[in-house]
Amino acid sequence: MGFIALSATRSLAQAPAPAPSTPPDDTPSIRLGVTLFPNYTLQLEPKIDDADGNAVRRNGFDVTRAYLNVTGNVSHLIAFRVTPDIARETNAASALAGSMVFRVKYAYGQMNLDEWMGSASYARFGIQQTPYLDFMEGIYRYRFQGTMFVERQGYFASADAGASFHYNFPSNYGDVHGGVYNGENYQRPEVNDQKDFMIRASVRPFAQHAPELRGLRATVFYDAGHYVKDAERKRFIAAATYERPHVTAAFEYLDAHDQTSVKTLNVHSRGYSVWATPKQSATSVGWEGLIRYDHLTPNLENDAQKQSRLITGIAYWFPHQGNVTTALMLDYDGQIFKNVTAAPNKSVIVHALVNY
Repeated sequence: MGFIALSATRSLAQAPAPAPSTPPDDTPSIRLGVTLFPNYTLQLEPKIDDADGNAVRRNGFDVTRAYLNVTGNVSHLIAFRVTPDIARETNAASALAGSMVFRVKYAYGQMNLDEWMGSASYARFGIQQTPYLDFMEGIYRYRFQGTMFVERQGYFASADAGASFHYNFPSNYGDVHGGVYNGENYQRPEVNDQKDFMIRASVRPFAQHAPELRGLRATVFYDAGHYVKDAERKRFIAAATYERPHVTAAFEYLDAHDQTSVKTLNVHSRGYSVWATPKQSATSVGWEGLIRYDHLTPNLENDAQKQSRLITGIAYWFPHQGNVTTALMLDYDGQIFKNVTAAPNKSVIVHALVNY
C-alpha cells in the first residue's frame, strides 16, 4: 500500500503544469484594400445616331466600380468597414451629370460573437451587405461582368442601411443571416416609416459526406417589406448551388410582389437564372468559362411579355499571392424582349478585375 501511495505521489509531482491561456489580441488595426472593374464595351445592337446623324455602334472605356475598402478592428470583439463607391452620375438634370461621384457603399460596425456562438457569428449595424446578394456573389465570382439576375432586374441591391445578425451552423452545415433594413437600398435615404425584414438560410445537407456531394447547397431568401403602409414589396428566392474543383453551377428562382401605392395594382413577377462556370484548373487560377441565362416575366397578368438575357464568356484568372485577385474576361451579353416595346441590346465587352 505504501508503494502504491508513493508512486501516485511521484506521478502527480511529475505532471506538467497546464499552459497559460492566450489572451485575445485587442490591438487596434486598420487595413486598406482596392477593388476595380474597368471595361471596354462595343454595343452591337441597337445602333445610335451621333451628333451628325450617322448610325454608329456605341463603344467606350469605363470603370463600373472603384472601391477603397477600409476595414479594421477596434478590439477582438469590435470590427468595422467603410467602403466609398465611385460611380458615374447618370441624372441628366444634375450639375454633375456624366461625372464620377463619391458615395458610401458600406459603412458599418460589427460585433464579433465567436466566443459565444462559434466562428463567423456576428451582429452588424449601419450600411451593410443585404443577406442574399453578397452570399451568392461569393459563389458566382463574376460580379465584375455585371450584376446578378435579381439585382440587374431592379428587385433589390447588394447593400442597405439596417441591423443584422449572422450565425454559422456547426460542422459546415450552413448558415443563416437576417436583419431589418430601410428597404430603400444604399443609394437613397429612408423616405417613410416602413422597413424591410430580410432573412436567408443556406444548408449543406451532405457537408460531412463524400466530396461529390459536399458541394451541394440549398438556399432560401425572403424579403418582407412595404413601399408605403399596406402596399407590399416582397421577394422570395430559392436557389441551389453546386461547387466542385472544375465547375460551379447554380439555379435561382424569383417570385416578387410590388405595389408602389394602395392606389395601384399589385404587380406579381416571376423569373429564374441558371449559370455555370467550367474551369480548366482545380485551383482558382487559369482559364474559366461562364454561361448564364436569365428569364423574367415582369407581370404575370400579362404573361406574353418576357425578358431574357444570355451571357457567354471566357476569363483568365491570374496567379496571385495572398488575397490579391486579378482577372481578364471577354464576353457577349445579349438581352432580348418579347412583346415589350424595347429594342434588343447586344454587346461584346472586355472586363478586368483587380481586387487587393
